[in-house]
Amino acid sequence: MTDNRNHLRRALATAVLAAGLSLAAAPLALAADGPAPAAPADLAAADLAPADLAAARAAVQTPAVLDRLGRFFARGGVPPTGGAALAPAEEERAAAQAAPRLTGESATVFTLDAGFVAGTADAPVASPDFVATKAVSADGRIASVWSVRQGAGWRVVNIATGGDETDYPARAAGTGGGTAFREPQLDAWYVLRGGRVLPLDEQARRSVGADGVSVAAYQKLVHQRYGDKLPGSAYDRAGTGGGFDTAAPARDGGRLPALTAGAALGATALTGAALAARRRSARR
Repeated sequence: MTDNRNHLRRALATAVLAAGLSLAAAPLALAADGPAPAAPADLAAADLAPADLAAARAAVQTPAVLDRLGRFFARGGVPPTGGAALAPAEEERAAAQAAPRLTGESATVFTLDAGFVAGTADAPVASPDFVATKAVSADGRIASVWSVRQGAGWRVVNIATGGDETDYPARAAGTGGGTAFREPQLDAWYVLRGGRVLPLDEQARRSVGADGVSVAAYQKLVHQRYGDKLPGSAYDRAGTGGGFDTAAPARDGGRLPALTAGAALGATALTGAALAARRRSARR
């Protein structure tokens, strides 16, 4: 249920996706052929209702989750099996001192859609993946708590260091509107605005340039990167240690439930179930 920002950079360095990921830093050289661009569906229409966001946030406010948050901060984001040298009593004291509290608004997190990558007609650029709620410790450290719908309720499935999942949607709203979304394979954040995909962070600027690209150009770009790594592809069937998973395993190896059917687009599948959890690199 926990996550550490530094793991993704190390894991991606050894993943077998080097050829696909190398396109991120390359100039855009989009093929004239390839699949027809998917329609730029209105992502805002897929956002969750306020009642759903409130229910997702309520799942974070339970005593059990707040206790896990305190322990997450006590261990500095290192999972219980990650070798954090804290005796139980010491961890208990540190967790209590962390006194985590929730801050800001919970946000629907959109993730690059597999259908869009494949060029499926009318597929949205990104789909709702989970709800993120920012938490802060008494000494100012920040974590993002991820909730997903499970049956009639909501369940917390991950805690990650930092506040990307709420910060970037807020940045998009404050710089002209649109819907923020992530391309987890690159740890890149974009905003879909006015029929264009615009960068919100440095990884995205390296991907689409400072001025962004049209939705059609972005669709061709991500198809080049991942089109041969989608579920059911020869790459996927070979289990080569990379890929484009549509339901990434959680840290305990279980499947991460989706907010909506088919919506949970996982990070690049990496070698080992534990490494296949969604991660991000330290870049601040």
